[in-house]
Amino acid sequence: MTLDAVGGVWQYALGLAQQLQALGDFVVLAGLGPEPEPCDRREAEAFSTLEWLASPPDWLAADEQAVAGLGDELDRLVRGYAIDLVQVNEPGQAAHLELSCPLVAVSHSCIATWFQAVRGTPPPNEWTWQQGRTGVGLKRADLVVAPSFSHRGALRACYGLLPRLAVVYNAATNFAPSGNRNDTVFAAGRWWDEGKNGHVLDQAAALVEWPVLAAGATVGPNGSCMTFENLIALGPITHAEVLSLAGRSGLFVSPSLYEPFGLGALEAAAAGTPLLLADIPTYRELWGDVAAFFAPRDHQALAAQINRLTQDEALRRRMGAAARQRARRLTYQRQAVSMRRAYDSVEAVRIGRS
Repeated sequence: MTLDAVGGVWQYALGLAQQLQALGDFVVLAGLGPEPEPCDRREAEAFSTLEWLASPPDWLAADEQAVAGLGDELDRLVRGYAIDLVQVNEPGQAAHLELSCPLVAVSHSCIATWFQAVRGTPPPNEWTWQQGRTGVGLKRADLVVAPSFSHRGALRACYGLLPRLAVVYNAATNFAPSGNRNDTVFAAGRWWDEGKNGHVLDQAAALVEWPVLAAGATVGPNGSCMTFENLIALGPITHAEVLSLAGRSGLFVSPSLYEPFGLGALEAAAAGTPLLLADIPTYRELWGDVAAFFAPRDHQALAAQINRLTQDEALRRRMGAAARQRARRLTYQRQAVSMRRAYDSVEAVRIGRS
């Protein structure tokens, strides 16, 4: 299973791999891009085998030539560990792979759907190689998995019908709700990513009574950056610290313009924290009747919703309880069982073809 240590794919892959191992599978994690922190590496190696490759993920590659060696690297792992199935967590990684085993591609995001959601345009010329590579990978994979029906629709709008396209929701551990919550608004994300919409959250922070805390990097490995002026920027903190803050805060906010799933919202909901979310298709699909929403490009609308919720403790309690109840459906065990069914379907098709 491929992964990188920069974004949410790391937590997705570790959570899924750990549950698959608990169900009896042997998982080799193949890392791409900047290496993980020592504590993160130890966490992965505590239950799995971790191999770090020389190839970067597509979104950090200068051109297609930079990822040309990925096929050989994955083939060596397949042969060296007698792998039965490969899961790539970036569809472009499936392009041109010639492996002896079934290949599943999970789309956590892609350049074409990002540009459509964030800027309302196709990718510019310098990104078209990535869109093309993703399209090839989506068609090369024996099965493609999207983390939401909304993202499945976005993929089809950009790449065509894609008949072998399933949906398996992401997952999180259910956490005990905090007994003592702080009068704070909490948000988490890779704020250097324009799609996280950090500037709207920062503008809203100047108009609300509660302090707004934002965890996550403001400078990305691709050189993108975000500067906050009104909210309290915590910078990159550990995943355990994010979970702790999300569980103690009075309100969780996500202003994202683009979320194929939105793991941060799920983790907050699993701790019983009320959700205030950008009104985008994914969040409506997952949290439509248990969260509050705002127009994602309107900082005044966001501020008004924050002030409304911070002044109504009883409403926040009801929303937090409803969000936690919804999160109970999205466990790692259910996710792993669903992914195993997907793996079995691919292997069955291969056997039928042979």
